[in-house]
Amino acid sequence: MRKILINFQFCILAILLFHSTSFAQNPNLAIGKVYARSIVDTLASPYMGGRGYVDEGNKRAADYLTSQFKNIGLLPFGDSYEQKFEYPVNTYPTAYIVSVNGDVAEPGADYIIIPSTPVMKGNYPVVKLDRSILTDSNKLKNFFAHDYSQTFILMDDSGVTDKKEKELWQSIETSPTEGGSNPFKARGVIVLCDKLTEETSQTVANYALINALRKSHFRYAKSISIDVRNKLIKSFPTQNIIGYIKGNVQPDSFIVFTAHYDHLGKMGSIYFPGANDNASGVAMLLNLAKYYSQHKDSLRYSIAFMAFSGEEIALLGSKYYTEHPLFPLSDIRFLVNMDIMGTGDEGITVVNGTIYKSAFDDLVDINNAEHLLTLIKPRGETANSDHYFFYKNHVPSIFIYTMGGIKAYHDIYDRRETLPLTNFDQVLKLLIQFTSDINQRKF
Repeated sequence: MRKILINFQFCILAILLFHSTSFAQNPNLAIGKVYARSIVDTLASPYMGGRGYVDEGNKRAADYLTSQFKNIGLLPFGDSYEQKFEYPVNTYPTAYIVSVNGDVAEPGADYIIIPSTPVMKGNYPVVKLDRSILTDSNKLKNFFAHDYSQTFILMDDSGVTDKKEKELWQSIETSPTEGGSNPFKARGVIVLCDKLTEETSQTVANYALINALRKSHFRYAKSISIDVRNKLIKSFPTQNIIGYIKGNVQPDSFIVFTAHYDHLGKMGSIYFPGANDNASGVAMLLNLAKYYSQHKDSLRYSIAFMAFSGEEIALLGSKYYTEHPLFPLSDIRFLVNMDIMGTGDEGITVVNGTIYKSAFDDLVDINNAEHLLTLIKPRGETANSDHYFFYKNHVPSIFIYTMGGIKAYHDIYDRRETLPLTNFDQVLKLLIQFTSDINQRKF
């Protein structure tokens, strides 16, 4: 009886050890959620400063990825993993101050400066534009007749439910005139919103643009004091980080995995960590690289791993790569782009899933057989991440992102501490099996 009990305990221990390796039978692989957590914690740390344009955040992230590629054993194309390029970007390297009715507002929590804002310092009155004016043609005509060159306009669309009226608001909010001025020719515009979502800009306008939370004291603004200093970098130096594992049968044909590592960086005293967007995608990229570095013998085709910069500013890194490829784009059998890999409790969306139907169906078949995710949802063509310029250059490409969980996006709350990595291992397993099917030419 004792011997049977010992054997039973041994079997249970063996089962636990097997599952603890995250579906990989060799525990020395050390892939999966634990490895992903270390990557996310590093890339979304204050040291990386949002992997942007201030305090060398982007370069620090690139150096980290280079060291990871080297440690994993990826081969560079040529002498370096780096593919260098440049682009213009507007930055805010020093702290800025915005006060409303005499009270200092908290950047990132109460408001964000939209990064087309120029150098500006002064005190200005605030005039409110709400739906009572917008929906009355006489009031609106009278409103536009005034001189707002030394005034901030507060746009408050509270209470708007009609679809056409919403579209009218959006057209005014997003329609700068020629030369970068706003429709009111005002000194600045404050747009009330329910969530702060930061952007990037390659140009500088001639007015300040502020997004402020509707529930903040901006809603009652009568006056605003602003002191902000921008710095336009006309040629910001950056780099894509690229490596590969050589295939055994057709090494000149490639499966490609991509993920962007850049984010919004620092703006004055705040930074945007970018844990889900897209430290999580980089974590998936490195996990796949590490896995296949240990499974080289199984590869018919070579596998390239591309970490792009410039995604947050018009997909410039992937665009540059497609214009300066390190091997012919026609040699790519299939490309998988990964962005926002940190949740998954509601499944995944596959962009271009309706276009590459056989690939999408294979993902669904794998998921049904392995019971990994609650849903694999197809989506059509959209230019929302780094797959796009490959797809436009006739490379079979899909973009996968996870759904559910936290809603932090392009804000100060997309933090490493709150990113759950809920179904990270399940998505990783799905991608490994999907890659195996590509290698076996199942579709």
